[in-house]
Amino acid sequence: MLKRKRLAAGLASVLMLSALAAGCSGGAGNPAQEGAGAGKADGQPVELIWYTIGGPQKDADKVMEAVSKYTKEKINAAVKMKMIDWGDYSQKMQVISVSGEPYDIAFTSSWAFDYVQNARKGAFYEMDGLLDKYGEGIKKAVHPSFLEGSKVNGHNYAVPTNKELPAQAVWRFNKQYVDKYKLDLSNVSSLESLEPLLKTMKENEPGVYPIPSNVDPFVPFDFVVEGIPFGVRLDTQDYKIVNVFETPEYRQMSETMRKYYKAGYLPPDVATKTGNDHEKTGKWLVDKAHTVPFADNLWSEGFKYEIVSKPIHEPIVFNWSVTGSMMAISANSKHPEKAMEFLNLLNSDAYLRNLVSYGLEGTHYKKVSEGVIEPIPDSGYSMPSFTLGNMFLLNRFPKDPADKWEQYEKFNKSAKNAPLLGFQFDSSKVENELAAVKSVSEEFKKALETGSVEPSEVLPKAIDKLKAAGINKVMDEAQKQLDAWRAKK
Repeated sequence: MLKRKRLAAGLASVLMLSALAAGCSGGAGNPAQEGAGAGKADGQPVELIWYTIGGPQKDADKVMEAVSKYTKEKINAAVKMKMIDWGDYSQKMQVISVSGEPYDIAFTSSWAFDYVQNARKGAFYEMDGLLDKYGEGIKKAVHPSFLEGSKVNGHNYAVPTNKELPAQAVWRFNKQYVDKYKLDLSNVSSLESLEPLLKTMKENEPGVYPIPSNVDPFVPFDFVVEGIPFGVRLDTQDYKIVNVFETPEYRQMSETMRKYYKAGYLPPDVATKTGNDHEKTGKWLVDKAHTVPFADNLWSEGFKYEIVSKPIHEPIVFNWSVTGSMMAISANSKHPEKAMEFLNLLNSDAYLRNLVSYGLEGTHYKKVSEGVIEPIPDSGYSMPSFTLGNMFLLNRFPKDPADKWEQYEKFNKSAKNAPLLGFQFDSSKVENELAAVKSVSEEFKKALETGSVEPSEVLPKAIDKLKAAGINKVMDEAQKQLDAWRAKK
């Protein structure tokens, strides 16, 4: 994914699961409902209900008719897709789960309809046995680290999308200004290395803020819970969980951002500013994103002006990158085996995968050559491909390199694992404290990380409030679980 937050269009996961256990039943204990190739008792195909994320498409039903025609022949099942818009997905799926409304398959992730929390609370079918029996294509296609790293309490509850495996943060530059002022990017990587470029930009373009938005500066930690400041150092040897706000690295980052803010390199309202208007206006020098192979080409094409990027760190496989796009089977599904057959087909059958992603030839896309297509603008069907299964089966676009997917595989192989990969913190014993800590983090994090406040004054207050909220109790519980997890490994 190019940038987690950007792809999610501002999503926020809403964890409203207090009644979920009552609304769901069975999980791993659900009996198998049908055998391979079977439909209903009368031989008629079953209908699988599939919830997924994204802006609803005018022609979705038309495409699903073609999908169902194909899947009836292959696995004797029809498919009904229900799309929920980006900003509404998490909350609406929580309501559906709590109410017990029947469905078979749903998109889940680290950032929408929270995978780990819902798996723990019984919303999803434990699919180890289904993967062994009906998931041969999935096991062959999906990188092993996806399946291993996304286990919850040692079990798989969703099928990860086979895509870029690691995360790699980059500084993303507007090339028109790089060229105009002959900016040297050769030594750019750290936050501090940006200073001479920002200074040159500000002196020559006083009406432009070089850093246009909150860049969420990188600090070298693997966080136990994303967005909450406790975790281990990426180069840890002792696996000691620390309060990141108390570390020299966080203090240095916040002081650097304060320096940049006071120099006028960021907008005065950057801490509360929302949206990415700078991408449309082109009035900016540098922001931060997460990259994939050929991302500069994708960004340049999307913005209609040239982008170049420089890596901040090496590719790293985090828990959130492994669980960034997944499909789960409902614990209440009446057809779990058939749902797994469909997921297996979707991840191993190139025709079905491209049909679901790009729609109908001649209506939604034009075929340019074998394996190369061109979408038809405003055709009534434009899906977020990264949410829909094995990406390595997808046709390429005309500007894509011929070795696009080979480069993705190379990118995946180049990655190192984050120290907490595969560790899933069970917060049930410290839920109140964790909620309080999260609230304090949200109170201070943006202000400190955009330079909007003085770290020497505000950081000690933030640390004191985190301690009062119970961060030490949360860290002690997490440390106990981490030590036990490491002992089992």
